[in-house]
Amino acid sequence: MHSHSHGSSPSSHAHGGSSNRKALLWVLWLTAGYMLAEILGGIASGSLALLADAGHMALDVAAVALGLFASWFSQRPPSPTKTYGYYRAEILAALLNGITLVLVSFWIFYEAWERIGQPIEVKGGLMSVVATGGLFVNIAALYLMHSRKEDGLNMQGVWLHLVTDALGSVSAIVGGLLVWKFNMQMADPILSVLIGVLILYGAWKLLVESVDVLMVSVPRGVDVTKIKTQVEGLTRVDEIHDLHVWSLSTGVIALSAHVRVKKDADHGEVLDEVSCLLRDHHHIEHVTLQLEPSGFEHKGPNFCAPGKSFHSHKH
Repeated sequence: MHSHSHGSSPSSHAHGGSSNRKALLWVLWLTAGYMLAEILGGIASGSLALLADAGHMALDVAAVALGLFASWFSQRPPSPTKTYGYYRAEILAALLNGITLVLVSFWIFYEAWERIGQPIEVKGGLMSVVATGGLFVNIAALYLMHSRKEDGLNMQGVWLHLVTDALGSVSAIVGGLLVWKFNMQMADPILSVLIGVLILYGAWKLLVESVDVLMVSVPRGVDVTKIKTQVEGLTRVDEIHDLHVWSLSTGVIALSAHVRVKKDADHGEVLDEVSCLLRDHHHIEHVTLQLEPSGFEHKGPNFCAPGKSFHSHKH
């Protein structure tokens, strides 16, 4: 006997996805518009920090566009070849965002090293003015995304892009003031390195979490040993084995297991008990259980060997 239940309904996913897509669309227009201003300002002022921030903002545009597409695509219903649906489109988008963040940080390190060796005169006043405008755009985008940053790794990746971009704007403002007021030309490449370090730190965390999902790792916060102990503590259960817990996407946890039940136990009641335990204590609602009678043993790999005959009933 099997039990199979699903946590949240498609309509609830669609509602949250629709709200997220509207916010992403606003962020996309805001970021794309000011990205052009920062590129022009960076060229005019000669500031690497400002160009680095503009480059990161360009990646923000790509990240938001990718997140927007993934948010829409992940809502597609399951098909005969994609029986779990397209949940992981958002995880793939988060992984790609993490990779781009790493690449841009290394580009910043390279350019900063070049400028430390051959300093370039920077127009600090113009640099600070343009960076201040970028900061206001980042703050507006962060406001739009604040309540949505926990809605999966895809939204977290977009949020991380915006946070590091805001920090880059702050760094560019400070660097511009130091150059303008104190003629500290080295402040520009040094602060650029700081931006790169912050980007790299956030990108690493995003990459690790994305790879964990794709590698079918046990989700953070789920204790498999505790689940085994609690299920085997139920009065009608002898043992649980072949226990697997994984994430279909962020917040969508699945579990499958074989549960050996005591003799004469009502299988329907066992299914209810185990399913409720997993839902109430571990927030796992996408559950598949195979119940096995007491004393049941798997026959091994040769049991279903080719040519072995079984009775078949057709209806």
